[in-house]
Amino acid sequence: MFSRKQISPPNTPLEEEKDKYYYSKYKETQFSLNNPNLKFGALVFIFLSFWLLLLLFWFPPKTTNNVAVLHLAHKTQNPETINLTTAAATKSPFEVPTCDPSVAVYVYPLPPKFNTGLLTRCKTLNVYTDMCPHVANRGLGQPLPKLGSPAAWFATHQFIAEMIFHARVENHPCRTLDPAGAALFYVPFYGGLHASSMFKEANLTARDELAVDLVDHLQAQPWWGRNSGRDHFIALGRTAWDFMRATDGPDFGANSLLNLPAVKNMSVLTVERHPWQGSNQHGIPYPSYFHPSTWQEMLTWQNKVREMKRPNLFSFIGGPRKGLEKAAIRNEFIRQCGESTRCLLMNCGPSGASKCHEPSEVLKVMTESTFCLQAPGDSFTRRSTFDSVLAGCIPVFFSPHTAYTQYKWFLPEEVKTYSVYIDGKSPASKKIEGELLKISGEKVKAMREKLVDLIPSLTYAHPNATDVGFGDAVDVTLASLANHVSKMMN
Repeated sequence: MFSRKQISPPNTPLEEEKDKYYYSKYKETQFSLNNPNLKFGALVFIFLSFWLLLLLFWFPPKTTNNVAVLHLAHKTQNPETINLTTAAATKSPFEVPTCDPSVAVYVYPLPPKFNTGLLTRCKTLNVYTDMCPHVANRGLGQPLPKLGSPAAWFATHQFIAEMIFHARVENHPCRTLDPAGAALFYVPFYGGLHASSMFKEANLTARDELAVDLVDHLQAQPWWGRNSGRDHFIALGRTAWDFMRATDGPDFGANSLLNLPAVKNMSVLTVERHPWQGSNQHGIPYPSYFHPSTWQEMLTWQNKVREMKRPNLFSFIGGPRKGLEKAAIRNEFIRQCGESTRCLLMNCGPSGASKCHEPSEVLKVMTESTFCLQAPGDSFTRRSTFDSVLAGCIPVFFSPHTAYTQYKWFLPEEVKTYSVYIDGKSPASKKIEGELLKISGEKVKAMREKLVDLIPSLTYAHPNATDVGFGDAVDVTLASLANHVSKMMN
């Protein structure tokens, strides 16, 4: 179908008069080329143009790389004034990380036997649990529509950080496909999943075999030799104890990955570092249940946490433990909480175990409490610390190794701004309720606001997200690691 040709209407007398005026004015401004002033000006113009072209040829403008230093801030900008009804139309109130070459990370394309190949036997990846539901959705686990959007809330296993970290880095803006331009080399080994599948393996050579194979593979790579592995790192979803088998003590099923000399050259990211022998180890958060894809989801949750009513002064979620010291402190918590009208107890013994593994029940207890007791678990740390922060429940620690010596890249140096510390061996630990009642309401409000500010940097964003609009746990890790490696290399 053709359009009809548009014919311009004839000019009106007024328009013709305008044309005559502008034409006459144009003629009056013409200069003759015989004018010497005009000739001089033309020559100057030609000379300057030639000089500019010459400068552009020899000194081309610099282009920016898509990978740069991540600069992160925990605090949102005026969170109280954000109007959520118009949030979608405004920019992120968070400090958004950017990238430059100092954070350029190369992901090693390892043979599948070191990571994704392990998932084919997901039923046996943990001697106590069928891991198939937990390795789904790139390690996020099963959706939790009870808690909110099924695209943001998942029943994430506490020992799955290595899978989520891998998925996030693969889709990260600071990733480079060119190893020659990389500052960091990520080795995506699912060491935690492999370790937990071998806890009952009596043959130590068989237990260590995959770790030894990994080191042999890395040392054969050209980029390892550049700095003897000092710019390489791995992320492990289990505690360092599971990879540091002692030669002079009882065998708890650990392998010797972190004892290998080559691995000691690398940086090791783990949910719990060895407090005394972990000089190359750096604590990263346990994954909780919230994995937002946008800053709007994060902001909505933060504001919800601020508004929650908390009828309980404190709460404890946990059960008895074996071992003299662990049993004593946990039994004491259970006793004190059970006797107090201000404490909410979720006992994870045989009768309450099912609720303790239900994320909605765990978060319900924490969001209804002002303080959450964080007793050491089977080791110093516990995932509950990060659930507590997510819920805005002020953590109460009884050992410095539960958080303070573990997560220095993530938690403020001023520990009193976001937590309470009671020495587990002090008389104060026998009267927890009294100690917590000493803290003023104003102080509690300030501490909770600090916790709310910490939520983004302790959260693992959804791996499929491309523009989350806030710095998550992986962003903080890459920025901090790049800074650490740079200082170490220099």
